[in-house]
Amino acid sequence: MISLNAESCEIFNIPFFQFAQMKKFCPQEIPAIKARYKAQWDNWKALIQAVSAELGAPFAKPHIESWTNGWQVRAHFFAYFKYEFNQNSAAIFSVLLNRRRLSVSLDWHCYRADRSQINVHQYNRWLERFDFARFADFDLWRGDEDEYGDFRPVNAFSQADLTLRNDDDFWCIGKNVEKTDLSALNAVLFVTHTIRELTPLYECVH
Repeated sequence: MISLNAESCEIFNIPFFQFAQMKKFCPQEIPAIKARYKAQWDNWKALIQAVSAELGAPFAKPHIESWTNGWQVRAHFFAYFKYEFNQNSAAIFSVLLNRRRLSVSLDWHCYRADRSQINVHQYNRWLERFDFARFADFDLWRGDEDEYGDFRPVNAFSQADLTLRNDDDFWCIGKNVEKTDLSALNAVLFVTHTIRELTPLYECVH
């Protein structure tokens, strides 16, 4: 079974991410860092592919960000899912693993906003008449909050709290599992189930 554990998160606890810095300050550690990253990323890729197989249609093939962009290793592993017919939309199901936790959420992919078939105002439609009871066991956080921050549960909010601050503001909704709890988790089922629970909101914005 493909699984995650605290060690999956701890590979991101390194002093330098850029290879130029590593070559300057810890050149002897580069091969080991690369090997650890590659092993954990291969496991991550297998996890995302297993989720993709579980989800099936109408989901498109997932986007899985590489563990390196050539000049640095990543500070997190990131993948996202979309429906096949919403490939040009910046609304995504985001799956993120960082040094603190695993996060699965409905998210607005800012980097794709200028090419998106919907705009951020349409994305935020899921906030209208939001069903607080249905999503009581989810967390909410603003798009510009730190990914390592303390996200608050839905039941800590009122409808008034969800008011947008400006034209670029947006909210994310998802579930988060801290690294110490990962070993007890069936990660494939958790990610798959969370995405399925969020699909009504995803469909609403399209």
